[in-house]
Amino acid sequence: MPVGITTYGAYIPQYRIRVEEIARVWGDDPKDIKKGLRVLEKSVPDRDEDTATIAVEAARSALRRSCLDGADIGAIYVGSESHPYAVKPTATIVAEAIRATPELMAADFEFACKAGTAALQTCLGLVAADYIKYGMAIGADTAQGAPADALEYTAAAGGAAYVIGKNNIIAEIEDTYSFTTDTSDFWRREGQQYPKHGGRFTGEPGYFKHVLAGARGLLEKTQCTPDDFDYVVFHQPNGKFPRTVASTLGFSQDQLKQGLVVERLGNTYSGSALIGLASVLDVAEPGSRIFVTAFGSGAGSDSFSVKVTKEINKIQGLAPTVAELLEDPIYLDYALYAKHKNKIVL
Repeated sequence: MPVGITTYGAYIPQYRIRVEEIARVWGDDPKDIKKGLRVLEKSVPDRDEDTATIAVEAARSALRRSCLDGADIGAIYVGSESHPYAVKPTATIVAEAIRATPELMAADFEFACKAGTAALQTCLGLVAADYIKYGMAIGADTAQGAPADALEYTAAAGGAAYVIGKNNIIAEIEDTYSFTTDTSDFWRREGQQYPKHGGRFTGEPGYFKHVLAGARGLLEKTQCTPDDFDYVVFHQPNGKFPRTVASTLGFSQDQLKQGLVVERLGNTYSGSALIGLASVLDVAEPGSRIFVTAFGSGAGSDSFSVKVTKEINKIQGLAPTVAELLEDPIYLDYALYAKHKNKIVL
């Protein structure tokens, strides 16, 4: 039997900060920032929101779209680089919140921005091997960016949850491929509040090398071309990188458009590619094929070939879409943003 996505859900905090507001504080030219990053604004967590609450909301949204309840889930894996506890899993919090405990596997994953897709691959393998009937993979983050660092313009908050199974699948995962090296392009050591990036290593040696290699590897493995897909989603650290990768590989900007949510959302790290995929699933028709490549610094990429089934039409309207989650933002000035992000500690 084919294995695939049986349901999905996303969550994005309502608060936002515009690029112009951050630039105003640090004396940057907002026109240059927008042109360089292709980002207009980013999401900001509320003061009582963190990776755990975002993951819970995404998980509940996924279950709302299905006939499943928490007790049906045999494994929960939460990928993030901003888990609220250094020692205590986020996955157990999610499991308890959706009443999935105690008979299940649970763990937290960490691989920078592709921890969520690593969790997805793990659930895929467990379901395919019949160890579990359904597994839930979540990618969620409240991304960090130091004051005045370039990351501050894009580091955002949000997440998405996917339930993998064999029954009533809305999108078959046809194949997957990964590409991994030890590349120090981005890191955060234990006890440090903010990550650091390796400058010239973040572009060509990091993102582009791994995304292009991962995508080409899957295209070769499946003997497909970009023309075989209706949509494409790449990890979105900004609005410029995924556009460049799409053009390099031969995908059109029309194929990229629906899943490119970074301009109004920012970079949600482990949630980035998964929220982009959710945006595509919100509008996809039966038979549509989706190409997805996530990237995680350190560094690696996970690529997926996804084919939508006729079951998709039954669930799309049962939970908020990504477009709906991006509506009605509440804008913050930098002072309130700093308070929300705990950049000001009393």
